Amino acid sequence: MTMTDLLLRGSAWACALGLLFGVGARAQDKDSLKPFLIVFGEPLKPVWNQPRTAVAQAQIELGRLLYFEKRLSRDDSISCNSCHDTKRFGVDGKAFSVGFDKHLTGRNSPTSFNAFMHIAQFWDGRAPTVEEQAKGPILAGGEMAMPSGDGVVAKLGKIKGYPEKFKEAFPDSDPALTYDHVGKAIGAYERLFVTPGRFDKLLGGDAKALNEQEIRGLKLFTTTGCTTCHNGPLVGGNVYQKVGLVKPWPNQKDQGRFGITKVEADRMFFKVPSLRNIEKTAPYFHDATGTTLEMSIATMARHQLNKELPQEEIAALAAFLKSLTGELPDSVTDAPKSFPGK
Repeated sequence: MTMTDLLLRGSAWACALGLLFGVGARAQDKDSLKPFLIVFGEPLKPVWNQPRTAVAQAQIELGRLLYFEKRLSRDDSISCNSCHDTKRFGVDGKAFSVGFDKHLTGRNSPTSFNAFMHIAQFWDGRAPTVEEQAKGPILAGGEMAMPSGDGVVAKLGKIKGYPEKFKEAFPDSDPALTYDHVGKAIGAYERLFVTPGRFDKLLGGDAKALNEQEIRGLKLFTTTGCTTCHNGPLVGGNVYQKVGLVKPWPNQKDQGRFGITKVEADRMFFKVPSLRNIEKTAPYFHDATGTTLEMSIATMARHQLNKELPQEEIAALAAFLKSLTGELPDSVTDAPKSFPGK
């Protein structure tokens, strides 16, 4: 079955939902909302407060240090947090992040929040996990621009305190300070980045967690066809899709996964982004052409569904998407109070 077939089938199912349950009707109880929520699965739950071993905690705390460590860049000016700011929902709010020597990255930096649950990392899916993803920008010439993994290890090894922290985090490894362990530690920290919010209360059975406008937007989101791609607990992040599925995307310079796979069928395919915290992560799309949430909703409807949505529906959809904003405690998002060697 092709993606077009899936889209048509999804649209037909969505239309049936709309006829059966009435998009404009206000939900009275959790049972009446079940048909609209089934595609999202189980609610997100916090993970930062779960019990863990001393070694696991040591890996997390080492990962926090490394996530905020600007000395992982060639000129000691850029950290993971520079582009994926934990106080800005895992993004920097820029169209394109600024890397080493003022180089602009080629794609909009996606959020690091909830990212470990995605099908893969980067817009083109070239890294399978957050642990592998973390190692990429450190060595990328236009980003943090370190010369090699060995160079990173040598630099950290000369900073008083880091060798000991790696030994605490990876006690069964010799050597403990390796480039793979840099990625594993950062990944351990990023795996705390789960952002449950009001929408999860709704998924858990609280029909009053969203207001009337947000519920209308939820129903529209389901019946309009958005859930063909944006489904599951993260409302996306679990499939690849062609951008410009029914109407060509204006920017054809970036061919998405085709640049990695060289498979013709992958032209203009990108990882479908999660819509969690989407209210807070503008600008949107891989090319940052979506400047506002409302504009981006209209753009997606036009290019992916061949629909021109009226403003009142766009407003309701935007209200629903804002209900996907979650939160992380300061204990997770705060930078370390001190760094080794300082």
